[in-house]
Amino acid sequence: MFELSLLCPEERVDVLSDALDALDALSVSVEDADAQTPAEQALFGEPGMPPPKDGWQRSRMVALFAQESDAKEASTLLQAQDFFDGCHMLDIQVVADQDWVRLTQSQFAPVEVTPDFWIVPSWHEPPAQAKQIIRLDPGLAFGTGTHPTTRMCLRWIARHGVQDQRVLDYGCGSGILAMGAAKYGALHIDAVDIDEAAVSSTVLNAQSNGVILEAGLPELAQGFYQTVLANILATPLKVLAPLLCAHVDTGGSLVLAGILERQADELKAAYGPWVQLNVSDADDGWILMTATKAAAAA
Repeated sequence: MFELSLLCPEERVDVLSDALDALDALSVSVEDADAQTPAEQALFGEPGMPPPKDGWQRSRMVALFAQESDAKEASTLLQAQDFFDGCHMLDIQVVADQDWVRLTQSQFAPVEVTPDFWIVPSWHEPPAQAKQIIRLDPGLAFGTGTHPTTRMCLRWIARHGVQDQRVLDYGCGSGILAMGAAKYGALHIDAVDIDEAAVSSTVLNAQSNGVILEAGLPELAQGFYQTVLANILATPLKVLAPLLCAHVDTGGSLVLAGILERQADELKAAYGPWVQLNVSDADDGWILMTATKAAAAA
């Protein structure tokens, strides 16, 4: 395999990506050419916020080709095009053969939720101290246990317990929170998501972990639950406030994540008509907000 790399200004990234694709590149990646220098630029904003710009001022593009002749031909053809003006070809290098599966797997180690509760990829043995585990490999749906929001939700489940409860995981992603509830004794679990791929992922992950739950689109959620979990983002959580609160049984718990520390007051205001949210955990700039639903006033 051979790697062709070049430099280009922000406005040429899309046309060069399309051209490389047309020239049968196996893959095309783009990175900030000024990374790790004083000229480095932040491209992506905070969750829920639009990116400050569409691309870096200078991008380094890398295209992979199966044969050296293909890479050389692509280089020659690109440099002959008018749209290559302002761009600069760097080099063509051979890419050493590697066990890409093993290399990818090495990036995902077991994740500690609590000292005795761990998320463990299928290619790892559980840590000796693990009393409760969820087997989960990286996939298409959000939720591998590595993100602080996921860990905080799972910690809440482990510490507060959901034994014999009816539990709703709204925006289930990989189904990791629903599986956590099952591991800690929930009697009935509904896991819902607007993404059918997430629903399919949840079903498969539940099967591989030997847990029983119901997974489907949001209309699956019906009635009241003793615990309602939603690990999404602040903006959709605010929109969903009346719906989520309507599903929480009297005396039940609402557990929300995907919220930045600076967004706490926004969420308190959005949920104020129904419950009193409080920050119950924090991790790396993210917070977990929870509430207990009080009985309606007589």
